[in-house]
Amino acid sequence: MYRSIRTAGHGLKWTAPRWVRECRRGIVTDADVTQSRDYCLNQLKHSDYETYMIRQFVPRSANDAYHALRTLNLELARLPETVSNPTIGRLRIQFWRDTIERVFAGSPPREPIAILLHSAIAQLKSRAGDGSASSLKFWLLRFLKTRERHMENRPFVSLAALEDYSENTYATLMYMTLAFMPMRSVHMDHLASHIGKACGIVATLRGIPVLAAPSTPIQVPSGANLRSTRSPALLLPLDVMADAGLKEEDVFRMGPNAEGLQDAVFHVATRANDHLITAREMLKNLRLGKGPDHDYEHEGEAEHVYSSAAHNVETAGSDIKRGFGVLLEAVAAGDYLKRLENANFDPFKVKKSWKLPWSLWQALRHEQI
Repeated sequence: MYRSIRTAGHGLKWTAPRWVRECRRGIVTDADVTQSRDYCLNQLKHSDYETYMIRQFVPRSANDAYHALRTLNLELARLPETVSNPTIGRLRIQFWRDTIERVFAGSPPREPIAILLHSAIAQLKSRAGDGSASSLKFWLLRFLKTRERHMENRPFVSLAALEDYSENTYATLMYMTLAFMPMRSVHMDHLASHIGKACGIVATLRGIPVLAAPSTPIQVPSGANLRSTRSPALLLPLDVMADAGLKEEDVFRMGPNAEGLQDAVFHVATRANDHLITAREMLKNLRLGKGPDHDYEHEGEAEHVYSSAAHNVETAGSDIKRGFGVLLEAVAAGDYLKRLENANFDPFKVKKSWKLPWSLWQALRHEQI
């Protein structure tokens, strides 16, 4: 029950219960953090098992941040499937935008991802000072803005547009993980950019069988089913589909038998593989004390301004060793591309992976991606 107390000259004054006062003050207990961590791990384990496997190799200093960020990515990725219309989806995005503001203000709402992210930021500041978290808010808001822009599952205009999307989502997730360590290295960010672009392209290819199928009803708390307003979608770049003679309607009607589908998928998958090859060559050169052989295209952009020390090739080897777990995203992307190739670039026939644990172990053992 709510309590009231009598104060001199003011009659009765309402006093909120303790849990309400703590929520208002943004007080987060160790038990809250533990429960939030368990929630995020459970979400990843059941809905993003590759990330769940990789997370154990992410540097401990960035572990909670990785759990929170990847669970947020999971929630936003499935928004079109879990809301009844795009307007509700945009309201959900606005909720997360407001939540991020509150997290950085030190008063997170009682939401597991927000609580774990708040805790990770507080730990980062205690280790490296208040300025260490300065770039994170920028990355998070850019990530949300990009997800919102593509929430309606419209095809990408071009392959370059798909790469931009991947840079602003999956590569950005990697930038944030590195920032939580904290690590400020142009070479690690450069590697993260190529690997993140590959991961974003792979995620688009993975989604073809799911998004091209008719949407399923959405169950509301009352138990009733609402018909989803989502129409079947094919996110392959329009310029690639045009070159392959592929039509969206053919995929919706004929699935894997649509003419030109495998050619279009091959073209897009090749670009993802090119980014992985580039990252592997960079890794090799940096370990040998050489430069990456090409410029980082995003250097000089917002939050990509580096000190001279961050360009030091001589220290790149130690940075790679310290943050190698973050780069393991490349192993999962490469594993999918191999399975896609074995299926003759038919995304509807890609088999589940059982070799990924072995591939991750081999990557760690030899420090290769």
